[in-house]
Amino acid sequence: MARRVFLNWQAGVTFGWGILGLNIFLHWARDAELRPLMGRPIGMHDLAAVNPLAVLAALPAIRDSNNFLVQLAKAQTPQQTLDLTVIDALANGLNPSPLRGKANIARCVFEDTKLGPLDAKLGKFDALLCASNWNARLLQERSAKPVRVIFEGVDPALFHPGPKSGILDPGRFYIFSGGKVEYRKGQDLVLLAFKEFARRHDDAVLVTAWHSPWSHIAAGFKGRLAAPLAFDKDGVAQIDKWVADNGIAPGKVIDVGQIPNPLMPAVLREMDCALQPSRAEACTNLPAKEAMACGIPVIVADNTGVKDLIDGDNCIALRRQAPVAGFGEWETAGWGESDVEEIVAGLERLYADAAQRRRIGLQGAGWILAQGRTWQEHAKQLKELVLSL
Repeated sequence: MARRVFLNWQAGVTFGWGILGLNIFLHWARDAELRPLMGRPIGMHDLAAVNPLAVLAALPAIRDSNNFLVQLAKAQTPQQTLDLTVIDALANGLNPSPLRGKANIARCVFEDTKLGPLDAKLGKFDALLCASNWNARLLQERSAKPVRVIFEGVDPALFHPGPKSGILDPGRFYIFSGGKVEYRKGQDLVLLAFKEFARRHDDAVLVTAWHSPWSHIAAGFKGRLAAPLAFDKDGVAQIDKWVADNGIAPGKVIDVGQIPNPLMPAVLREMDCALQPSRAEACTNLPAKEAMACGIPVIVADNTGVKDLIDGDNCIALRRQAPVAGFGEWETAGWGESDVEEIVAGLERLYADAAQRRRIGLQGAGWILAQGRTWQEHAKQLKELVLSL
């Protein structure tokens, strides 16, 4: 009989946890040894732009998963031990859910380094799982439980090098930046660097994918900028107004809005480079990894989980990382503040040499495949962990 595995979070195509869950689910849906169950009902909006053949292949598993949730809601009690493996989604604070399976794995994804002793708090878990060596070291310092690192991936059938479509003006230089707006993602650093770079190069264009289903968490964010981010009456981030309020001509910025992840390769392959100067990443920065897979040269901050993406000349690493003071009530050990001048220098280096852009981009794409940074490999390694318990 197939081992049932409860992935205790939501699948989706517009946010990191959702993309992770959906890709694991789609791979395991075709696996005779496993039966994936998602922590929230899977609807058609969660499958937007997903290959319809993959959806058809997964439909029996989707129906089983949704039906299981109905039965769980009827029968569950806090003390109930479920006859399956539970993978709990633990974010900052590492607070477990009340669910308990016959085997239990904690997927720990956190940027707040205020942890304290963990063995008692995470007592129900047989293993701790994370997606970066930075998170793994922090866990190992505070817990005797086994810790496993399984890196996030990309779908190489979607994210791979390819030609530009010609839809954009070939006489311009396009810089991509992705991820939901928040302090740790460093969009303020992107705009500070782009403002200076665009002052020097009139052909520079910044292309942003900064929206998320939880845009309210970005309300009022400005970081090191003069003006904060505002929202319209429908709760949509006003990126054009934000860049204008901070001295950048809105015509030099293209906001692609919130789009399903399977459509991102078509955007990325139009770019000349990508810029992701995060102050902290619990994993390895999915937009940066996806850009690398598409053969786009990426500028990334050499800190926290992003270090697991940096290997020789597969990207441009921002080495000058200043310590980040406390962020609210969070602790920020290991966070890094990228130097704006070094960001501009990285952009200048790529702007000046198309051959170098191509070389770094293709080296990054080759590295992604050589290192097995794919969802298929992620699902395989996670299956091995599940079956070992």
